[in-house]
Amino acid sequence: MQIIENRCFDEERALYGSHALAVKNCRFDGPADGESAFKECTDIAVQNSFFNLRYPFWHDTDLKIDGCEMTDLCRAALWYSRNVSINDTKLHGIKALRECADIRMSDCDIVSPEFGWSVRGIEMKNSSAQSEYFMMRSDHLTFDHVTLKGKYSFQYISDSVFTNCTFDTKDAFWHAKNVVVKDSTIKGEYLAWYCENVTFENCLIIGTQPLCYCRGLKLVNCRMEKCDLSFEKSDVEAVILSDVDSIKNPRSGRIEVQGLGELIMDDPEAEGTVFAGGAAVQASGQKKEV
Repeated sequence: MQIIENRCFDEERALYGSHALAVKNCRFDGPADGESAFKECTDIAVQNSFFNLRYPFWHDTDLKIDGCEMTDLCRAALWYSRNVSINDTKLHGIKALRECADIRMSDCDIVSPEFGWSVRGIEMKNSSAQSEYFMMRSDHLTFDHVTLKGKYSFQYISDSVFTNCTFDTKDAFWHAKNVVVKDSTIKGEYLAWYCENVTFENCLIIGTQPLCYCRGLKLVNCRMEKCDLSFEKSDVEAVILSDVDSIKNPRSGRIEVQGLGELIMDDPEAEGTVFAGGAAVQASGQKKEV
């Protein structure tokens, strides 16, 4: 590979169309304010470099990024790229990853509104993120030890697995399909409305009105805190190893809880069964205290 070291680039399309290139300790910054430094490149390895200009990695294939920093001015950093590994890197520009495929990320720090839209196949581990509309319309996500502070996260995703994660984000997993979340903490309002075939296993779920209008929902040995009006109009099979503040009108299935503050069954189409402390809770179309 050709090696480029200790240089500064600020011109438009500085390394456009390059192949088999190793870039080390370089800066993409300067008065020319040029965009798209690595557009349409293949077999590129970038190490310990600084990016302060827009759109650096578009339409790239076989890309490695290690120990780099992308500032808040490095917007839309990776679009339409395939087979990418990103390690020990700060991604602090808006819309940092979009319409990409086969992505591997580890030990990264993400501060990027609208991160990860329409990505197909991403493995992320040991990373943190702050983002709104995080990973929207993406699929085949595999996350391990990822922390997230956000809003409207994982909407319309599919075929994904999350393990040992901590998510503090409202409206997460709306319309998600074929998703498993294990050994994780999910905090936020209105969790996973309208989802289909989603399973939470050994998770802690915190926040108001979770898991409504769901189909094929499963909770396995989970705990819930500050969860009121849960499971409204959902088809659900759940074993909850804690008390639940309130449950409202589950459409079908069976819900087991340790204790229940309130059961509301005032919808004639709600046929789900609820067990508190091993005993069935009966309600006949009226609000019932338990």
